[in-house]
Amino acid sequence: MIAMRSIVKRFGRQAVLRDIDADVRSARVTALVGPNGAGKTTLLKLLLGLARPDGGTIAVAGRVLDGSPDYRVAIGYMPQIARFPAHVSGRELLTTLASLRPGARTPDLTLSEAFELGGAFDRPLGTLSGGTRQKVNAVLAFAFKPQLLILDEPTAGLDPLASRVLKDRILAERATGGTILITSHVLPELEELADDVLFLADGSVKWQGPARELKMSTGQGTLERAVAQLLAGRAMLAVA
Repeated sequence: MIAMRSIVKRFGRQAVLRDIDADVRSARVTALVGPNGAGKTTLLKLLLGLARPDGGTIAVAGRVLDGSPDYRVAIGYMPQIARFPAHVSGRELLTTLASLRPGARTPDLTLSEAFELGGAFDRPLGTLSGGTRQKVNAVLAFAFKPQLLILDEPTAGLDPLASRVLKDRILAERATGGTILITSHVLPELEELADDVLFLADGSVKWQGPARELKMSTGQGTLERAVAQLLAGRAMLAVA
């Protein structure tokens, strides 16, 4: 679904991403993990067309990104913090998004029903709690059945029940052929979701592959412990 080759991104003299070669496989959940400052946010911006690489190529569903925004019709994006206009309702935002997607299918609001949003979807977003706004954020990301979902800390602010609903929906999307790229600092929640892991540190890919292989190669029983071992190894190399 996503192929990144020799990606370089600089801000001034600082190289934030260095020769990134990575793939996000179709119909799988890929966890993008790494320490703060690893380059994860910059990588997401490149995938979303919010920034351009200084070198290398990115292809989404076989289409090399060249500055045209058309490919984004196939993407659903859930930011960690959605900065919605306070006076607009979730339904009004949905109408706006539909107008930006030529030929878009009828929005799927089953996630709204699962969250039991009810009338909250029609109230100004500024009147809603942070957790309810995050539910609206999720509904908007999933509404048009995108081929690719990019989810940035998707359960942040959600209560345990809402988090369970969202994770079930992620698994359902994968089961029907959807591709999901997800970032989270809460590694235990990725345990049941992640098929593959893409680990960034210092702007470079330090490990990528199936989650089960990462656990086997590190000798750890959980994804959290396996990633922690990668981080520990990085820290030891820095000291050395």
